[in-house]
Amino acid sequence: MGSSYPAIDAEAIRESQRGQGLATILAIGTAVPPYCFYQADYPDYYFRVTKSEHMVDLREKFKRVCEKTAIKKRYLVLTEDYLEKNPNMGEFMAPSFNARQDLVVPEVPKLGKEAAIKAIDEWGHSKSKITHPIFCTTAGVDMPGADYQLTKLLGLSPSVKRYMMYQQGCAAGGMVLRLAKDLAENNKDSRVLVICSEITTIIFRGPDEQHIDSLVGQALFGDGAAAIIVGSDPDMTTEHPLFEIVSTYQTILPDTEKAMKLHLREEGLTFQLHRDVPLMVSKNIEDAAMKALSPLGISDYNSLFWMVHPGGRAILDEVELKLNLKKEKLRASRHVLSEYGNLTSACVLFIIDEMRKKSMEDGKKTTGEGLDWGVLFGFGPGMTVETVLLHSLPTTTLVANGI
Repeated sequence: MGSSYPAIDAEAIRESQRGQGLATILAIGTAVPPYCFYQADYPDYYFRVTKSEHMVDLREKFKRVCEKTAIKKRYLVLTEDYLEKNPNMGEFMAPSFNARQDLVVPEVPKLGKEAAIKAIDEWGHSKSKITHPIFCTTAGVDMPGADYQLTKLLGLSPSVKRYMMYQQGCAAGGMVLRLAKDLAENNKDSRVLVICSEITTIIFRGPDEQHIDSLVGQALFGDGAAAIIVGSDPDMTTEHPLFEIVSTYQTILPDTEKAMKLHLREEGLTFQLHRDVPLMVSKNIEDAAMKALSPLGISDYNSLFWMVHPGGRAILDEVELKLNLKKEKLRASRHVLSEYGNLTSACVLFIIDEMRKKSMEDGKKTTGEGLDWGVLFGFGPGMTVETVLLHSLPTTTLVANGI
């Protein structure tokens, strides 16, 4: 028997659901905790609050580590008062997971909310137009997750399509851009709210003479949250596009799975870092750049703007050397490292914000420091490299609208 239904064109339905243009970053907001720690003072503070002042030689070594980071200050949620109440957190390896969770589970979405409100205010539209929240963090695994808590804190519609990304590490800043691009371009009229909120309490621990790599972690990481709004086909009368997300790539570097190891244990998130990580990145960075740039036919790296995750000063130095970049090319990355430390997944979003602000302050024609094309890199456990090809947009529209 024949069907009584009229002919249905499934492909036409599919096409009607898709956006027409490239995913575009429409607004950015950032937030940090109220407690600022200057790097020059941090070694004495750290050894005091962990009851380790008797380890004089190790404290001097930690001071040298801090001096080499090129970090001026960091912001942290964890306070001396909280450590006094939970002394196991100041040990190198002592059961303290519950105390860490009690702090980060509520604070991660709260910090994310601060950044999200700033992004929504800059965007200038009602939060009811948010269709897809993506929440990313390395801390505070819980159910219902930080995505759920943020939905409640912001008062978003209960029917928004949430995505929660836990434990992805520093590469996740590029990963969320990749996911946001797919969502924005394949869902007509969608507006994706991306939040990366990172609190390093989960990896804080006291010093140990046999684990200098753990000390490096104590010197590098800071707390902060960044939020961006992504959508395709922006309304140019009410929205102010900053960058187009042209293409994205992910790859796992060969023979590097032991380079960066983090394990969630009763003692918190343990951290192991191989000393050759900067060399591993620089050895593979040109291949990743060439893959991203091949559709453009661009081979002059200094004709681009660069947003490189500052996993540490040595990574930026090695990338700069390998690609023969001019000193100013990694200015935004170095600035964010200096002012905030390594913010894990939020770091590259802070760099995007810094670049567009400086471009406007300097009167550049585009948000990419006056240049049209650029590359964003995120590096994380695996080792995983996320590469994002970005197209900058005119700053004149932003200035005209008071952004």
